[in-house]
Amino acid sequence: MQGMKRHTHIFLFCLLALALSSCLTSKKVNLLQEPGKEIPSYADTLNFEDYRIRTSDRLYIQVYSVDEKLTKLFNQGGGGSNMRQQMMTGQGDLYGTNELYSYLVDDNGNILYPMIGEIPVRGLTTREVKYLLEEKLAGLIKQIGNYSLMSVEVQVINRFFSVIGAVQSARVPLVKEKLTIFEALAMAGDIADYGDHSKIRIVREIEGETTIRTFDVRSKDIINSEFYYIEPNDVIYIQFMPGHTFGINHVTTTIAVVATTISFAGFIYAIVQRTINAVNRSQSGSSTGNSGGK
Repeated sequence: MQGMKRHTHIFLFCLLALALSSCLTSKKVNLLQEPGKEIPSYADTLNFEDYRIRTSDRLYIQVYSVDEKLTKLFNQGGGGSNMRQQMMTGQGDLYGTNELYSYLVDDNGNILYPMIGEIPVRGLTTREVKYLLEEKLAGLIKQIGNYSLMSVEVQVINRFFSVIGAVQSARVPLVKEKLTIFEALAMAGDIADYGDHSKIRIVREIEGETTIRTFDVRSKDIINSEFYYIEPNDVIYIQFMPGHTFGINHVTTTIAVVATTISFAGFIYAIVQRTINAVNRSQSGSSTGNSGGK
């Protein structure tokens, strides 16, 4: 019996230790913590560059002018802030407007623009494409209207990033150039309770090569690092903490689990004790009866 009690105590101690070790603490989940013993520091490697157009991108191009004839001539019957918003957020796919009112960058890195023909845009920023188009259109429309008051807007549409793992998995439109890792996680519904904040992975394509980068999103230094801004087609992966299946979120839950376990263990112990006592009494009675018979 002493051995059973000892084993019971050991089991309860191990259970309590496991429950307490699996509790979430602020150190495990808080963001923007000062680098220290558990929180890594990152060098100042922030160097944001404007996105450069790639093959298979789609460009939304809108010409603005005081001359209504120019607007109708070059805007393919589309335009307006509402349509642009739909395409930027991915809603244009629902109505087929993306293909109708955007220009595909082909395998050679060109777009086919009306009355101009092929224009090489791969490797350029949207600002550079804007200036290039304004220059080409200026030479084309001198006899049509007042080109000095013409301007061109260029946007890349159908840009997304993905979030998978310990989060509400989603493919999310990249609605602006400078989207931070914090904004990206918020748009995906934030990291789950037992998502590992210390090992966030980003799968990113750089110059045709796929790379995997790992960082600790809890560190305050992240805002000055290369991990701060999201790029188009990034895949953010959040793994679960080790042993999360048995994790307990709060101290009150831990106490409740331990108390329930102790009660259950006491119940089992009482049953076993009664069974042993009954067996002992039965054996004692048998021994007495045998002795009396002799």
